[in-house]
Amino acid sequence: MAKKKGEGFQSAAGLIRYFDSEDEKALKLSPWLVVGLIVAAVVIISWLSYAYPMG
Repeated sequence: MAKKKGEGFQSAAGLIRYFDSEDEKALKLSPWLVVGLIVAAVVIISWLSYAYPMG
């Protein structure tokens, strides 16, 4: 089977254009806020599993 050689670049260009456009209405979070929320969730879940054991 013959492969089309021009498809990869065109699809990559479309992805680059898609990810370059930033939405003004999008929710923007600091990476440190996300890390903090994850750490807080781990601490809360660990405490709940210690305080209320399942078995």
